[in-house]
Amino acid sequence: MQKLALSWQRKGLRVAFVPTMGYLHEGHLSLVRLARRHAGPKGRVIVSIYVNPTQFGPGEDLERYPRDLNRDLHLCRTAGVDVVFAPTDNAMYPGFHHGQYSTFVVEEQLSRTMEGAARPVHFRGVTTIVAKLFHLVLPQIAVFGAKDWQQAAIIRRMVADLNFPVRIIVGPTVREPDGLALSSRNSYLTPEERRQATVLYQAILMARQQVHHAPKPADQLKQLVAQFVAARPLARLDYVEFFNSDSLQPVPIVQPGSHMALAVFIGKTRLIDNDQL
Repeated sequence: MQKLALSWQRKGLRVAFVPTMGYLHEGHLSLVRLARRHAGPKGRVIVSIYVNPTQFGPGEDLERYPRDLNRDLHLCRTAGVDVVFAPTDNAMYPGFHHGQYSTFVVEEQLSRTMEGAARPVHFRGVTTIVAKLFHLVLPQIAVFGAKDWQQAAIIRRMVADLNFPVRIIVGPTVREPDGLALSSRNSYLTPEERRQATVLYQAILMARQQVHHAPKPADQLKQLVAQFVAARPLARLDYVEFFNSDSLQPVPIVQPGSHMALAVFIGKTRLIDNDQL
């Protein structure tokens, strides 16, 4: 992969990169189309497919995370992807299972809240794997999805802090007609869980309506969201936060333009969503 990327670099080809964990859906394919626009007709679009073990904590769904490489390859081929990079664990983390891998990339500010607080090792794994992939693919452009808003902000900070010559582009969240954000983990949901999973986006719409009339204290709005989610018998709120879109700093008063993110367990499946209010 790196030899190929260096050969493109020597030819002056623009490379746009979409890192994924596979089990691709329309959300991923929208990022591929965005990458193609930025790469241009003569550039290269690369998709990586790799379920990264270091971003899963103990007891999380690493082993059962959905995988279907043949289907993913077909979708990438149809979408006009030039190269799919699907490395093995041994290629990405040599010696990891024998305690011989010990270097990680850690962002220390933006990763403290929300997903970082709920899943303590998660972002260390994300920043490490993305840094490694950037070194292997050598892209000028990398495209991430807005559904993982905190992740995109952390990657942007890493790129700025560590002088990666990569422009980060964030594509909009793609939703089902009923508002549920597309996610590979949606495949875990039973039909009834799938019906109740719309509560995440409905909670965002409810909060948006609340602050449209007048700014609200964040603590008061969090209570309203908690009650709203609790009304669904299969739903359990993990967290809800209101913050500045760019700095991720919590806001004490929520108003139009504030950002909201939440994580909810639907049965045993943990889903996340976010949007600007």
